[in-house]
Amino acid sequence: MIGRDRLLLESAVLSKWFATLLRPAPDSAAADHRRRGQSGWNDYIHLLWTSWVFLTPLFGGGYTARWALLTLLSYPTFLFLYARAMLGPRRHAPRHALAMVAMSLALVPWYPSGISYFVFGCVMLRVCRNGSTWRYLLQLLVLNVVYVGTAWLAGWAWQNLVWIPFMSVVIGLISNTEAVNNERDAQLQLSQEEVRRLAATAERERIGRDLHDLLGHTLSLITLKLELSRKLYDRGDVRARQEIGEAEDIARQALAQVRSAVTGFRSSDLAGELASARLLLECQQVHLDYLPPPPMPLEIERALALVLREAVTNIARHARAGNASVHFEREGNALLMQVRDNGRGGIATEGNGLAGMRERMAALRGTLQVGPLPQGGTCLTARVPMPAASKSIDGVPDPSGALLSGGTP
Repeated sequence: MIGRDRLLLESAVLSKWFATLLRPAPDSAAADHRRRGQSGWNDYIHLLWTSWVFLTPLFGGGYTARWALLTLLSYPTFLFLYARAMLGPRRHAPRHALAMVAMSLALVPWYPSGISYFVFGCVMLRVCRNGSTWRYLLQLLVLNVVYVGTAWLAGWAWQNLVWIPFMSVVIGLISNTEAVNNERDAQLQLSQEEVRRLAATAERERIGRDLHDLLGHTLSLITLKLELSRKLYDRGDVRARQEIGEAEDIARQALAQVRSAVTGFRSSDLAGELASARLLLECQQVHLDYLPPPPMPLEIERALALVLREAVTNIARHARAGNASVHFEREGNALLMQVRDNGRGGIATEGNGLAGMRERMAALRGTLQVGPLPQGGTCLTARVPMPAASKSIDGVPDPSGALLSGGTP
């Protein structure tokens, strides 16, 4: 019984250690990919390339007992090093990548399948660590020179001495380009979030100032009027009724001012998004021109704000533009928002972002059109039907109903 309990305890400790080993460190490459919304399987799908470990004997040497023994020893070691490079802290990732390269160099005289370990080591050296492109290219060149020299001393055929470094350098350059693009996307996302946060903070401060300026003096005046009317009423003075009437008029004026202010606040989402778009594009050396949006219902404003955000993100990432503009126009019973740029023009394939914009417009019975401009660039046109209630001079209907319309609740 004691032996069984001890076995269960050791099994639990081993399972806990194994789970800890597979948990990504906060600054690991795997954790970074999770924060970007990538699936955990993306980190391991590349292991399918290790099938070349098992296919290499078909091109020379055959499947021998030595190959089986070296595979049994080296492949689990490679998987361990790969997992630690992905899950461990970034500062430790290069040592695991270099360990893959060292293992492949040690196996050169007896194990041609170790080529896969060498290629993976070169790639992981860049994927799992942010750094200078030129530094990585220098490391890649040095490692390939060392590998070719080792293979030449081992008597490998000259054809292998040509295609192996060519393949590893090409794959390394592709991995470096992907890593650089991922870093830029991450920086762009951070800049977008910071711009939106600053815009939201500025908008809250503006609303606070407007409400203070709007209601502070008015409520103070109403309070004084009511205090005076109470004192006059206690004395039996007929002027108490007059003071109450004046306080009522001031309150009605305040309600009208609040109604007007609420209409302005409701358009702040789109106005704030325009301000965020200008800051974001200026960070990408793109100048944005726009005019303040007209009053519109809240649901239309929110939908157009999301469409604008996606359109501006696409300009920043893909258009390579120097100028952009956002234009609002009433066309009959519809409201048009046009986003133009002078970039490369056109869209090769429609991704999830454009599909999401079309869904938002369709939900409002609107349309979305994207196409190239004659002078170059792209024009995105969002057309939304405006309800009849939005044509009134009072602006957007408010959720509080009669209270903000000047009536009695």
